[in-house]
Amino acid sequence: MVNKQLNKKERHDELQKFLHKAPFSTDLELAEHFLVSVQTIRLDRLELGIPQVRERVKAVAENAYSQLRSLEAQEVVGELLDIRLNEGGISLMDITEEMILKSKKVVRGHYLFAQANSLAVAVIDAPAVLTGSARIRYKKPVFLGDRVVAKAVVKVQKTNTYLISVYSTVDNELVFKGQFIVTIPK
Repeated sequence: MVNKQLNKKERHDELQKFLHKAPFSTDLELAEHFLVSVQTIRLDRLELGIPQVRERVKAVAENAYSQLRSLEAQEVVGELLDIRLNEGGISLMDITEEMILKSKKVVRGHYLFAQANSLAVAVIDAPAVLTGSARIRYKKPVFLGDRVVAKAVVKVQKTNTYLISVYSTVDNELVFKGQFIVTIPK
């Protein structure tokens, strides 16, 4: 959060820098960060030619999906935002009513696992990739309306086997982590 109210020019400069680092910030998050109204942020975005968050996510995702080899786009759980084949990637998943335990409003664990596992497989540059094993930890509960950001990092590669770590966060707090050993079948 900025410490003081910025003038319009300063705010525009800072807004562009901020969105370069965090392109998926909503207008409400931006308004809170810059200590202005949501309407002011919308006007700023309009003046600067910056699309709303849905359009920003869509543009980034289209590029990421075009690089997929090991999965079809519809097989990725969550929305693929970034992929660097054999290095890592990022996906986003908004928690909806269908994903939660109704009485507790907590996400069912298999959704977090599926997001992480599909991301781990997606980052490998091969036509087919199989999960050999997974070591997972659920760190904190995830609730209806939360946005889960999963980041995968390829840690080790030995011939056709990879060790991939996936860290899932909500508001920058770790909620899930997994280590996946995936293999390219011969």
